[in-house]
Amino acid sequence: MPIHVALHHTTRYRYDRPVNLGPQIVRLRPAPHCRTPIVAYSMTVEPAQHFINWQQDPFSNYLARLVFPERTEHFEITIDLVAEMSVYNPFDFFLEASAEQYPFNYDDALKTELAPYLACDPQTSAAPLFRAYLDGVDRTPAGTVNFLVALNQQLQHDIRYLVRMEPGVQTPEQTLELASGSCRDSAWLLVQLCRHLGIAARFVSGYLIQLTPDVKALDGPSGTSVDFTDLHAWCEVYLPGAGWIGFDPTSGLLAGEGHIPLACTPQPTSAAPVEGLIDECEVAFEHEMTVTRVYESPRVTKPYTESQWDAVRTLGAHVDDALSAGDVRLTQGGEPTFVSIDDRDGAEWNTDALGPTKRGYATELVQRLRAEYGEGGFLHFGQGKWYPGEQLPRWALSIFWRADGQPVWHDPSLFADEREPSACTTDDAKRFIDALAARLGLTDEFVRPGYEDVWYYLWRERRLPVNVDPFDSRLDDELERARLRKVFDQQLDSVVGYVLPIKRADDVPGRDRPGLDRPGLDGPRWQTGPWFFRDERMYLVPGDSPMGYRLPLDSLPWVAGADYPYLIERDPFAPRDALPDAAAFRARHAGTADAPRYLAGAHREAPVQTVMQWRSDGTAAGGRHAHGAPDAQRRPERFESAAWITRTALCAEVRNGILYLFMPPLAALEDYLDLLAAIELTAHALGVKLVLEGYPPPRDARLKLLQVTPDPGVIEVNIHPARSFDELVGQTEFLYDAAWQTRLSSEKFMVDGRHVGTGGGNHFVLGGATPADSPFLRRPDLLASLIAYWHNHPSLSYLFSGLFIGPTSQAPRVDEARNDQVYELDIAFAEIQRNKLLYGQDMPPWLVDRVLRNLLIDVTGNTHRSEFCIDKLYSPDSPTGRLGLLELRAFEMPPHARMSIVQQLLLRALVARFWAAPYTTPLTRWGTALHDRFMLPAFLKMDFDDVLAELRDAGFAFDPAWFAPHFEFRFPLFGQIAVNGMQLSLRGALEPWHVMGEEGAIGGTVRYVDSSVERLEVRVTGLNDNRHVVTVNGRALPLQPTGTVGEYVAGVRYKAWAPPSALHPTIGVHAPLTFDIVDTWLQRSLGGCRYHVAHPGGRNYATFPVNAYEAESRRLARFVAMGHTPGRMDVSAAAPSREFPFTLDLRRP
Repeated sequence: MPIHVALHHTTRYRYDRPVNLGPQIVRLRPAPHCRTPIVAYSMTVEPAQHFINWQQDPFSNYLARLVFPERTEHFEITIDLVAEMSVYNPFDFFLEASAEQYPFNYDDALKTELAPYLACDPQTSAAPLFRAYLDGVDRTPAGTVNFLVALNQQLQHDIRYLVRMEPGVQTPEQTLELASGSCRDSAWLLVQLCRHLGIAARFVSGYLIQLTPDVKALDGPSGTSVDFTDLHAWCEVYLPGAGWIGFDPTSGLLAGEGHIPLACTPQPTSAAPVEGLIDECEVAFEHEMTVTRVYESPRVTKPYTESQWDAVRTLGAHVDDALSAGDVRLTQGGEPTFVSIDDRDGAEWNTDALGPTKRGYATELVQRLRAEYGEGGFLHFGQGKWYPGEQLPRWALSIFWRADGQPVWHDPSLFADEREPSACTTDDAKRFIDALAARLGLTDEFVRPGYEDVWYYLWRERRLPVNVDPFDSRLDDELERARLRKVFDQQLDSVVGYVLPIKRADDVPGRDRPGLDRPGLDGPRWQTGPWFFRDERMYLVPGDSPMGYRLPLDSLPWVAGADYPYLIERDPFAPRDALPDAAAFRARHAGTADAPRYLAGAHREAPVQTVMQWRSDGTAAGGRHAHGAPDAQRRPERFESAAWITRTALCAEVRNGILYLFMPPLAALEDYLDLLAAIELTAHALGVKLVLEGYPPPRDARLKLLQVTPDPGVIEVNIHPARSFDELVGQTEFLYDAAWQTRLSSEKFMVDGRHVGTGGGNHFVLGGATPADSPFLRRPDLLASLIAYWHNHPSLSYLFSGLFIGPTSQAPRVDEARNDQVYELDIAFAEIQRNKLLYGQDMPPWLVDRVLRNLLIDVTGNTHRSEFCIDKLYSPDSPTGRLGLLELRAFEMPPHARMSIVQQLLLRALVARFWAAPYTTPLTRWGTALHDRFMLPAFLKMDFDDVLAELRDAGFAFDPAWFAPHFEFRFPLFGQIAVNGMQLSLRGALEPWHVMGEEGAIGGTVRYVDSSVERLEVRVTGLNDNRHVVTVNGRALPLQPTGTVGEYVAGVRYKAWAPPSALHPTIGVHAPLTFDIVDTWLQRSLGGCRYHVAHPGGRNYATFPVNAYEAESRRLARFVAMGHTPGRMDVSAAAPSREFPFTLDLRRP
């Protein structure tokens, strides 16, 4: 939103005697073509006894002609103006077809009119340095704009800027000879160059205002460090179709909103700020210039002042005290999302979950986060979610570290960076896995190489068309095409990697002996064994995943279902001892085997060790035990259940020169950390860098997790939960900064300039340090209070949400699904209350899931797509569903970290409030008012103000101003006009998107989302409702009073564009929207404005805005503060809709 600045400029002349002043010409008023809105202007002159006449010179510049009847000893001019620094795009213009390419010619009539601006100075034309510089200009035919930009930047590079206090302007020859000059010298040089190149140009004198940017630039200079203003000079060139366009050779940029022209003339002498005669005397000259911000509307780049932020931190500490006093044990995490700054148009940053650059960005972000949070932790690059319709699963880059602060991994330099080249081979993989086996006390006898399935790929080759090559198969499936090319490139008989069958020795004889149940002490802990296949070789399942996911486990000897060694994770509620000391894990393996060290391509063999392998029946693999059990290495007999076979494995595979170690699935965290210690010691001994992949550690509160994953159009960060507000502030601010330094942004811009979140959401996760600590399981009425409060205050559902809202969105409200959901919710809350009275503080944790699971859903029954998601609260499906976590999904990504922090503080305060006093107010039946009244920002703000007022009554002093940036972000102001003491403004409003019916598409069916309908809020103040009516496209609006005298609000629904699949495809587009304030007594429009859905000049933007400045310029260009309906207007009062009385729907007749 714009900033209003006050520019103060004082010019003083003091004379050593009383003098006569001749008529003085002052050119210090913004020119008529100034594009920066001037809100106020004042010029004060001393001596006070003078006469002033305003006029315009032949070039339409404003002149003040001052006449002084008396002699004076001083002359002072004070300019004070207020400018609205609304950003505009200096490239927002068209060129005539004849002028699109340089060189071009003006037509004869235009050339005559531009004659003063085409006149070349004869002395300059003959000057040798100027002629040489002119000859050096590249005149290869090119786009006119590109040619002028290059010339402007060349001049900025060649001429050094300096402050020159001497009067007058250097000749172009002098400027080139000195290779330096002031702004006016560079501007005059550019004027002469353009004229000699056949382009009309004029000299401009004006003000330059530069404001400190809220956000420092990642690339190039960030601009001034303090707000600054000064007199300045630049050049304007005339381009057919565009008019006069400003070029500033001092900065090498086009003139923007900070350039305020005062005088534009063919010669610099005609643009002097002050000109006139004076008696002979000695003159003391001085001037001062300041710029002050007089108004700053709430904006996302600088949402809070430091005093406001101090108040937020103070309230956060107070909320923490309340949570501690109530023993709430609340932890708070989140799932913020980010997009690329450099590729806003790429599919991977808009629709696709995976893409060519997304993993690289995520890797860099993970490295930054590990340096901050994961000291002593380890990186794990594993497999993420796998959704229907996606050929491959997504990846998940994780950082794990111990909650007690002890190191899990000591040397982070041993982690390979996928972005850097490496030269590992399969021989390195074999050496590593052999050395690891020795360090674990295992034999390498059962290490097996894995191969691609030669028979499958030979069969696949035979099925290719006869006229293609396996290396260029031309298959439609891109992944299958790449897979075939890779396999045939590396040859079918090449080793993919090596496998070590391994599992925890949970059935080793003597496990019941004291000390063997804790790692770091003596005794067997791991076991291995042979794998038997029908083929001599182990052929992997065809695919692109790491080999650990492609092991032919189905080909291992058969085992009866009753004997199958399933891995069962420990229940999250099971008590856990403190983890053993980190040193104990390393001590266990440090002396087990001296892993060989390979330097400069040479290596020495490790000493052969005889390692006893224990079998599940208690016998040794090396012979017969006292009990006489058979050898564990034997093949099973026909139809014999082979329960002794080890069915999990650790894999070593080299891809792109990097060694990847595939971790096996393990049920206990202690075992995972034990294996990890051996891996690090082996990597250190061999001097090998690696990447850990495969199975992550089992979920355990003793291990913290931070994860970066891909999602459609975004990168998602699953931040670890914070226990205090200060911890939450530190995590959020660091994450935003780390993402920014990684060139990831927390915001996006639509093609039309709308400022929105990333689209991936910023879901908040509330719970406890352990599942048993979760306040929602200990007090289910807390969850009921939150659900009921959100239901009764729709502003909490919509203020922080994304563009996609409604019953089929990612986070629908309970009452946006079935009509009877609120009725059923009442019953559920009664059940929670009944069981609270029945069980007291011992309420079973499963109760809250059973009562609410089938109500917190969307219209299709999806439990994840709900405003309150309880999938991980106490789901009976798996241990990962019983984590005591509540996910709030109706939150879009705010652009600034502090905006997110204030949202999270609001959640913490509401939890503290309802923990102390449960919310028991009956549920409101909103009906259609939900998608009528509460789609308008005016009524949402009233509702949200009630929320803050109730929090203040509960002792939490929230300031409504803290949420002003959220309202401005969610409901941007498009424009406003003032007419006859009335003010009309247009703001963005909410519009639910609906999913259409199924349609056929390639590969299946699709359901489109109808986003073609948009909504605006119209607010008018100073209105006499007996006389005035506001219309849009000639139809009266159903204005509703806001509670303030003379202030009314209404909504407008209109079809913004016409996609082939929409709810009403036969209804055309309603844009542009013409708004009128109609005087029904006079039956005419008193004034109006127009709102365009697209650029009114017809610019068809093909790309998204590159930054906030371009987005704002596109947004502002769509509002025109004029254009009322002419002629007689006989308008009757609006007949409001019974279902939606606050909104005029232009789709209805």
